[in-house]
Amino acid sequence: MFDRHVFDDHVDAAFARRHQPLEALLDEADRVARACHAMAERFHRGGTLVVFGNGGGSTDAAHISVEFVHPVIVGKRALPALSLTSDVATMTGIAARVGFAEVFAHQLRHLAGADDIALGLSMDGNCANVLRGFEQARELGMLTVALTGGDGGAVATSPAVDHVLRADSTDPRLIKEVHVTMYHVLWELVHVFFEHPGALTPEPVS
Repeated sequence: MFDRHVFDDHVDAAFARRHQPLEALLDEADRVARACHAMAERFHRGGTLVVFGNGGGSTDAAHISVEFVHPVIVGKRALPALSLTSDVATMTGIAARVGFAEVFAHQLRHLAGADDIALGLSMDGNCANVLRGFEQARELGMLTVALTGGDGGAVATSPAVDHVLRADSTDPRLIKEVHVTMYHVLWELVHVFFEHPGALTPEPVS
């Protein structure tokens, strides 16, 4: 027999689990804002956002890329972005020849430059190919931004990463939900910096 009270308890618990990671994200506001400003500066210099991740992170990479290139909000400027996970032929060709750990690093080496931004997603921060992507991006002089979860793993402690934005959870479902919020905030604040004169270049002193 269906017990409505038991169901209500599960509903309450599901929402309660999501409260703490989102509260923790509010505590990261300053860190997020600094990452957004750095990204906006690179875009202002003509840079491109290059995004990568595995599994669900690969679909996030495509989602992030399209939102920058084709803003869902009318009137917002389009900004150059691409996802390294969208070309299956390239991904599998590199993996077959030099190994899966190099699928992002190899593409960055041939597609990106010093003015660009590398944004990588890793649930636990220990994805070898995401870490290698950041290391290659650092060699190129790119700005590097990581979205991760748990304790941040190897990505969070890597000197190749400029900005680490961490979802405070070990539950992959909650990490994914916080990451979606994070990259929507990144998109929004990057545009805020573009819309305020002087935020990216010093105003002349009169």
